Formats: sequence, structure tokens, C-alpha cells
Amino acid sequence: MSKKYSVAILGATGAVGTEILALLEERNFPLDNLKVLASERSTGKSVMFAGKELTIEAVNATSFDGVDIVLASAGGSISKQWLPIAAKAGAVSIDNSSAFRMHPDVPLVVPEVNPEAAKHHQGIIANPNCTTILMAVAIYPLHQVQPIQRIVVSTYQSASGAGARAMEEVQLQAQAILKGEPAIAEVLPYPLAFNLFTHNSPMTANSYCEEEMKMVNETHKIFGDRQIRITATCVRVPVLRAHSEAINLEFAHPFSPDKAREILKSSAGVHLVEDFDKNYFPMPIDASGKDDVLVGRIRQDISHENGLELWICGDQIRKGAALNAVQIAELLIAESIL
Repeated sequence: MSKKYSVAILGATGAVGTEILALLEERNFPLDNLKVLASERSTGKSVMFAGKELTIEAVNATSFDGVDIVLASAGGSISKQWLPIAAKAGAVSIDNSSAFRMHPDVPLVVPEVNPEAAKHHQGIIANPNCTTILMAVAIYPLHQVQPIQRIVVSTYQSASGAGARAMEEVQLQAQAILKGEPAIAEVLPYPLAFNLFTHNSPMTANSYCEEEMKMVNETHKIFGDRQIRITATCVRVPVLRAHSEAINLEFAHPFSPDKAREILKSSAGVHLVEDFDKNYFPMPIDASGKDDVLVGRIRQDISHENGLELWICGDQIRKGAALNAVQIAELLIAESIL
């Protein structure tokens, strides 16, 4: 009989926590016991899992006793407070926040790219930023064939990246605007319906926002190559779910679009979507609810003989967050590295 595991979801009521619950059921994760944890204000509420009602518990110092895996998506401050306690209790935590991503002793893992990094965990594994995950899955197969020298990426990020409340806010704003009423922004800094703005994360000293620097620093760590030159521009767009990215890659030598297509067709986690005659390429509406990163519009950069252009879309809540975390948990089990 296959071994089963005790799992705790920390942040079970949020958009990502809800998706994790759905994925554990959908993928028949080998569960022995499932705890759903959240803050005290959610205590007593319930969530559905596999046809059963699970009562949410307030996280406390004994919540992780007997737990094998913690899937955390409750924010950086919560992760910093509780995941070291979970590690002392013998659990391995997979953290969706930015709290530990750049910590030198914490692996930052995308299973399709650097699964071997998970072996070096010390009780905590970090889930990368959503935009980084989607880009890494799409471009790493090309990097393996010919190392990438430079990445220029522009992101078009949906409301889902700011959580369930932001998604609801955009819908309410759209309804208000269509009625001729003012759009109220409370979750996001500005109205997003029928609008867009540069990413709402704080600016850093170099005039890049934190989201842009996450893409730079995390890609270096995941690829294990800090020589790649990377620049990013991140934008919030009025899409409910699924992020898009325009990616320009520079290599030492030409990389033909046809060769790139052949590589990506057989790459894990990637689905090629291209119809040049119909001008049909990946769209957020098609990527929503899908596991794979949709890749298309692969073309020669006409401004640089060694340049290659790609357009990608991926579900931010799914592969950009919840699915990647669950895949890491499955990797820990498959490789016996809990």
C-alpha cells in the first residue's frame, strides 16, 4: 500500500489556497490527513474538499505536529512567523510568499527547471513569483540547447495576482463604469477596469519596482546562472485571471524559430499555440484554468540576428502559484526527500 501524507494548507481561504485544495483533489494527492489553517478571523468557517466539509483552524504553535507537508499561501509575514516552527516540528513547507525566495539556504524551485534543488531543503522550499515561474517554464528548454545571454520581458499581469479581492474589485469597477458611475479602488491603488498601470509593488532605488526585480533575481537563482542579463517591465492589466508576457531572448548565435518550436512542442508544462494565418496566439482567456504555459508567436527578432521573440500566457493562480507548489510536494514524495 502506497504511503499517504499529512498535509496542512496555511492560508486556505485565499485564492491560491482554494486552488491548492482543488488541485489536491483533482490530482489524487496521497493524503492521510488534511488540515486547513488560517488566521483567527477565519476560525470556524469551512471549506469543501472531496465532498466533505473541513473546518478552518486558527494556526498555532501545535498546528504542525504530525504534519509532513505544509502548503503556505498566507503572505510573507505569516510565513516568517510560522514556517520555522513547522520545520522544527518536522514538516517540509512549500511557501508561496516572497519571504524566503532569495535566502541562500532555501531552494527556489520550478519542477520543470531545477527539481534537483529541492533535495537541499532544510525544511522550507520557496515557490517563485508567478511571472518568473511562467517565463522559466517557457524559456528554460531553449536555454538548455543554447544558453540565453539576455532577456527583455514585459508582463501583462491580471488582477488575480493581487488576490481574490482584487478580482472582485475589477468586476465591480467594470459594472460601475458601464452604469456611468465612478470606479472605486480600494484593493489596488488605481481603478483597473478599462485601464492599466505599471505594477503596484514598491519602487526600489534603481527605479525598478519589486515585481520587476523579483523576475531578475529569481530567474538568476533558478537557472543557476547570474551572468544572464535580464530587464523587466511589469504592468497590471484589466484581465481577471492569467498573466501574459512578451519575451525577447538574445543568444550567442542565431536560434531559428522552427527549432524553438520543435523543442517547445516536446517540453514539459508547455503547450504551443500558433496560427499565423488566423493571427491566433495565446490569450489569457484560453490559459485560465489550464496547467500548461501557452507559448506562441515565436519569431525572429528583426533587430538582432541572435534574437528570438516569444509570447506566453499562463494561469497565475494555477501554474503561477498553486500548481507549482503541489508539483513540488509531489516531487518531494517521488524523490523521497521529505
